[in-house]
Amino acid sequence: MDTINWSNLSFGYMKTDYNVRTHYSNGQWSKPEATSSEEVTMHMAATCLHYGQEAFEGMKAFRGKDKKVRLFRMRENALRLQKSCQGIMMAELPIELFEECIIKVVKENERFVPPYESGAALYIRPLIYGTSPQVGVSPATEYTFLVFVTPVGPYFKEGFKPTPMVIMREFDRAAPLGTGTYKVGGNYAASMQSGVKAAKLGYSAVVYLDAREKKYIDECGPANFFGIKDNTYITPKSSSILPSITNKSLMQLAEDMGMKVERRPILVEELATFEEAGACGTAAVISPILKIDDLQVEKTYQFCKDGQPGRISKQLYDKLRAIQYGDEPDVHGWVTILD
Repeated sequence: MDTINWSNLSFGYMKTDYNVRTHYSNGQWSKPEATSSEEVTMHMAATCLHYGQEAFEGMKAFRGKDKKVRLFRMRENALRLQKSCQGIMMAELPIELFEECIIKVVKENERFVPPYESGAALYIRPLIYGTSPQVGVSPATEYTFLVFVTPVGPYFKEGFKPTPMVIMREFDRAAPLGTGTYKVGGNYAASMQSGVKAAKLGYSAVVYLDAREKKYIDECGPANFFGIKDNTYITPKSSSILPSITNKSLMQLAEDMGMKVERRPILVEELATFEEAGACGTAAVISPILKIDDLQVEKTYQFCKDGQPGRISKQLYDKLRAIQYGDEPDVHGWVTILD
């Protein structure tokens, strides 16, 4: 453990001591068990491999100044995973079992929760996938739920600094009536081609437009979008956006700060009126947007003109992190403190 540079962690995988697994068959989930194995075995005809029956979540555990470990909005992750399971016809994991597995895996790997001073966190990846063999498109009868953890630094290597993003109209992330509202691997596979292209051009992420009309902002590749203007927090409303728990939390905090909150369709042209803009999600919390280039129409929307994060984005970021680390009161009951 002394070899880990906690303050210089990337956002990537590092082996820890244990992961936790439970299996579903004959209508029942097994008792969760911890294992040190990093491998999974499955039938070559498993539905997750052929028909995309797979969903996952992203969470973090934080060590506070008081040395206690905190989990942020665990029940919201459990509920969202259930929605994903409903969306692609998988067995739903009971909320209590989800929470039991999360708490167990964090306790088993508590020595990997970074110290308070580092600003890093323990990333938690719950994963559920169909394992029974099936040739022909139909739901599996057996599933595995697995949770692993890894200590991480910031998702964007720049940390909380404005970065440029790009609109690529030739790519869609998800169809309006498709799986965009579920956290399934296929949505991320669909974003890889544009994401790699954007990175080669020097952008940190792609801002996707609605697939039907190409008129409205949907979301960023790995995160939800928000804009700030006239003391109002504005975030897109769309039938193909993943409901971000971070975004939901930021909307509440914006209200707590006396701001107005609007969740509605956002025309691309409205970007020109925003004082601030950002991408938000579990991994990044908030990534302020420096500018958005709309390549096909050769238009640039500039934010953070001085190269620094906007004032309100910084306030929201600091407030959310303070709650996660236990530096501010948890008035909304979002945090679970481990014994």
